[in-house]
Amino acid sequence: MRHILLTGIATFALAGCASVPGEPMATAATPPATDGSLASLVDKVDIPYEQFTLNNGLTVLVHTDRKAPIVGVTTYYRVGSKHEPRGRTGFAHLFEHLMFGGSENVENFDIPLEAAGSTSTNGSTNFDRTNYVETVPTGALDLALMMESDRMGYLLGAISQEKLDKQRGVVQNEKRQGDNQPYGLTFYAILEGLFPVGHPYRHSTIGSMADLDAASLTDVRNWFIDNYAPNNVVLSLTGDIDAATARPMVERWFGEIERGPEVTPVQAAPVTLAAEKTRELVDQVPQTRVYRAWTGPGINHADAVPLSIGMNILGGLASSRLDNVLVRDEQLATSVSAFNWQSEQVGILMAQMDIKPGVDRAQAEARLDAVMAEYLASGPTPAEMDRAATSWVSSEIDALERVGGFGGKGSTLAEGLLYSDDPAYYRTALERAASLESGEVREALGRWLNRPAYKLAIVPGERVESGADMGGWGDEATTPAPEPDAKEPIEITRTGPPREMPTPEDVGPLTFPTVERAELSNGISVALARRTAVPKVVISMQFDAGYSADGAARAGTQSLMMDLLEEGTTSRSAVEIAEEQERLGASIGTGSSLDTSSVTMNALATNLAPSLELMADIVRNPAFAQTEVERVRDQRLAEIAQQLSSPGGLASRTLRPLIFGENHPYGTVGSLGTVPVVEAIGPATLRAEHGKWIRPDNAEIFVVGDITMPELTRQLEGAFGDWQASGAAASEKVFTDSAPVDGTRLVVIDRPNSPQSVIYAGRVLSLAGATPGLESLDLANEVLGNGFLSRLNMIIREEKGWSYGARSGVDAPAGPRTFTVSTSVQSDRTGDSVQLILDTAREFAEGTRTVDDTEFTRVTDGNIRGLPNRFETNYQVLGAIVENDRLGRPDDYYTTLPATYRAIDKAAIDAAARQYLGPDDLTIVVVGDRSEIDAQLDKLGLPTTYLDVDTDVSNAD
Repeated sequence: MRHILLTGIATFALAGCASVPGEPMATAATPPATDGSLASLVDKVDIPYEQFTLNNGLTVLVHTDRKAPIVGVTTYYRVGSKHEPRGRTGFAHLFEHLMFGGSENVENFDIPLEAAGSTSTNGSTNFDRTNYVETVPTGALDLALMMESDRMGYLLGAISQEKLDKQRGVVQNEKRQGDNQPYGLTFYAILEGLFPVGHPYRHSTIGSMADLDAASLTDVRNWFIDNYAPNNVVLSLTGDIDAATARPMVERWFGEIERGPEVTPVQAAPVTLAAEKTRELVDQVPQTRVYRAWTGPGINHADAVPLSIGMNILGGLASSRLDNVLVRDEQLATSVSAFNWQSEQVGILMAQMDIKPGVDRAQAEARLDAVMAEYLASGPTPAEMDRAATSWVSSEIDALERVGGFGGKGSTLAEGLLYSDDPAYYRTALERAASLESGEVREALGRWLNRPAYKLAIVPGERVESGADMGGWGDEATTPAPEPDAKEPIEITRTGPPREMPTPEDVGPLTFPTVERAELSNGISVALARRTAVPKVVISMQFDAGYSADGAARAGTQSLMMDLLEEGTTSRSAVEIAEEQERLGASIGTGSSLDTSSVTMNALATNLAPSLELMADIVRNPAFAQTEVERVRDQRLAEIAQQLSSPGGLASRTLRPLIFGENHPYGTVGSLGTVPVVEAIGPATLRAEHGKWIRPDNAEIFVVGDITMPELTRQLEGAFGDWQASGAAASEKVFTDSAPVDGTRLVVIDRPNSPQSVIYAGRVLSLAGATPGLESLDLANEVLGNGFLSRLNMIIREEKGWSYGARSGVDAPAGPRTFTVSTSVQSDRTGDSVQLILDTAREFAEGTRTVDDTEFTRVTDGNIRGLPNRFETNYQVLGAIVENDRLGRPDDYYTTLPATYRAIDKAAIDAAARQYLGPDDLTIVVVGDRSEIDAQLDKLGLPTTYLDVDTDVSNAD
């Protein structure tokens, strides 16, 4: 990720703004837990931990979870963008990037860990903190601790002006990439509207271009010395580890690092606007989006949890007040949401609405305000309270599956200690949610939402504001350092003695759940991988269909039909379906991939029977009522418009029709379809589509979770056993030959005012996804572009600084595979980036740059060591067994994969690259500002076609 969430800055007197006094969260009395009660669900969310502190102030939290031989290493520094001085917005996030550039004893932070089997090392920055995460095999923990300690204590001797300049370019392209999206300038406007100049939470984490340009090596040195000391850190170790084992390891690597200065606490309070404020922002968007926003209290305030529950009921739940009125009943909006965006010292309470095209904006906004006023006056019902709290607790149970990474158990403990001085704060919040009365939520909402609001509207038009200098202090100019100081050379030398990197221990055989198989009385096959780590069951019913079943003449039909399964059955309305899921703590999703359509449910094991009954009704008895079809069809048309306004969306829906041709099932614009087709779809079309594809003789069921096969088949028989096929033959997809592409070519789509160009390139390969023995091709693709350390990403992002990232892919569908490359680059490097992609692929395919020893170790031994990381959650295991089934692999494929990898040598990887990953016959789609990129692309000398946004791309030859 190495990317931002959000953030703010230093103490400032808030002239003319009243602040709302804070108070600590009250501790709720926990009712006795009984089976099936909300309190008993809360009892299932438990992360026991041990805590110790080194003499230098480093605080360590250890949680033991032996379900897999992996350990999450999660490091939180108590510094974020709210600590940045004026004129240095974005610096905390820029420094996060620099932390991955190597330390005095570790030349590259990613290569050793990924070779040892770690997940991709990552980090993030927000207003309040900076964190770094990796999950490693148990035998690589010593290596991970050495490397984390080395950049904590021995970074300065490895930082250079060159590294600073490169990462500055990467971050600036990250900013351009975000700004380039539809509604990409919105959050800047929200922060500027809610907070006065000088408030620590006013500026965004990404900062302004001017301030990023001004960052100097002096800033780097001072930021490190002032903030990156062990006494400002929480280190969480979670997984296959215990405190007795961890303490000497931590002492060895971190104990010698000296204590540093304490980070000065930032004073920041919620802000009450003196009067209502409004702003209209013109942007390249397909429909008007309006916001209502207020600041809210910090995370430890007594109102924080009631506000989160209350805003979820307003616009977060599928059965929310705003959804029911504005989207379902009155159809004034295509989408709505409301939430409490929570930070340590403030929150942002926000409601937003995408106004349906053709609806009067004033009418829609008036109704939005009226619904909110009605809700504030009456408050939530007890039933809404129960559904919101149950959904929250159920999602927290899901989070228990991950020991590390963003949102895993390590982060949960660290954030509790950092923000609330209590690693178990998550329990306090859940218990508070479970015991809340509706009156408490109504009163909290009234205290905070009855104040003057900030009203923002993003309206369609030509973008007139640039994001370049947005994200800083806004109304008050930044004060960058003078140019000579910004580039002043600084002599930085080693700050400590050499340290030797530990060698990771060998890993044992992979333990993959045994897959049991059965068949229902009507012939539906069932596959179960039993896992008891959490009291949940994930069930996916897969149908051989997908949006490749559509063809160009029916593009979007399959996925629209699947979307409507949840919008009402013959016995339940859409609202009743949403409410029942929330009450059960279940989550049911419908959708279509290229090859399959599916209905997938994540349910509490204790509520599986009623959850299955609901799932079966959705699958078997859709109503396709006229009013619901019209509503969802209008939402789909709005989604297509959103996709056409996005540079990445434009490129992705353009490529496949060009490389496959419109007559091939894979020559599709994607699941959303095309406007003419979607406009013509009615209930009769959808009923026929359901009858052709969603049938028991075209279905398979895959299950992962806490249940035995006898109990599972008993419950499945009750839900699906009497479902019989109609007797008519099932539909089939016909795979014709793809349209041949002779020679590499460019296809250019003009998108004015784009600070970046999106590049998508692809070619159809002469092999099918189910072809066995393609592991060497997968490894070759990892070398070229699949991963942070791949050649394309390291050159375009890390060496050149032209992009936030680049990747290549080789998909694995049932039919023909494709080779693709994608990136988003600064506009003035569009032509250079296309040439670099072609050159990098060519030198690999032609053998002028073969796989080196470091790359070979990373993609073979590193993948073997990292396999346990790939199956930590029920959903990950589910994806593996579904893919094995689709590609005809045996159930023990992943347990034998290490032996497969060990049998692959460098020559096999080079041969796969030579055969499949070369630059010939690529179709390269470029979406960007033609006034900036045409001259660059002309120099490439490639045949070029120019398309309009609404062109039928399948006819572009």
